[in-house]
Amino acid sequence: MRQAAATLSRMPPIPDFTALGERLRRDGFAFLEAPVTSALLGAPAALGDWPAFAASWNDLAPDTYLAAQGRHRRRRHATFAVGEDGEILRQPHQPHFQSLAYNRLQGDIQRWFEPIEQAVAEGASLQRILAFSRDLFGALAPQARRWHVEVHQFRIEALPEQAGEPTPEGMHRDGVDYVLVLMIDRHNIASGTTTILAPDGTELGSFTLTRPLDAALVDDARVFHGVTPVSPLDPSQPAHRDVLVVTFRAA
Repeated sequence: MRQAAATLSRMPPIPDFTALGERLRRDGFAFLEAPVTSALLGAPAALGDWPAFAASWNDLAPDTYLAAQGRHRRRRHATFAVGEDGEILRQPHQPHFQSLAYNRLQGDIQRWFEPIEQAVAEGASLQRILAFSRDLFGALAPQARRWHVEVHQFRIEALPEQAGEPTPEGMHRDGVDYVLVLMIDRHNIASGTTTILAPDGTELGSFTLTRPLDAALVDDARVFHGVTPVSPLDPSQPAHRDVLVVTFRAA
């Protein structure tokens, strides 16, 4: 079940890679509608395993850390490194860590999640998304010689008696340099609006990712971001919001 975008502040089209970099430098964030993201990624040819990639969200594991606080989310996680030569290499499985300064809900905890499946990590779609992110963020920060990259598969489940929370920590920064949020699928949900704030609380933009390949790019040092809870359109049917989150931090 699809619904129209509830876009509160629509930005003009971004015609190419260079213009996207200029937008991020100027505004600290960018909203990409699916046709733009598709063109930038070279889809469909460069995303040859997309059906299997999207289907892998059906095999995510419960987030036990969040479940302990009465919230529902499924996820998998992987870490990569980008070297000086630009090569993207998966790293041994390791915990995800954020300090309390960035995550008031689950900071200062080493959180171990189930790893992203090897076939997904090595597949054409994720490899293309990582290469695109490397090229874009590398151009924005040419002084960064190496990158620590984390990849998160998220499924936010909306229940009849409880809305799903894409960002249960509220408006936040992730403690990295750059963030890519890519819509994979949304089914039977309302809301899920992303809001971008300046450090002083001024709203800079607001938009809703509704279609596969809708995307948000964030300069994490400059702006805060958060997503409103999602609720089922039809309470009798399953409801979820699937996104890929990729973070880059200069190493």
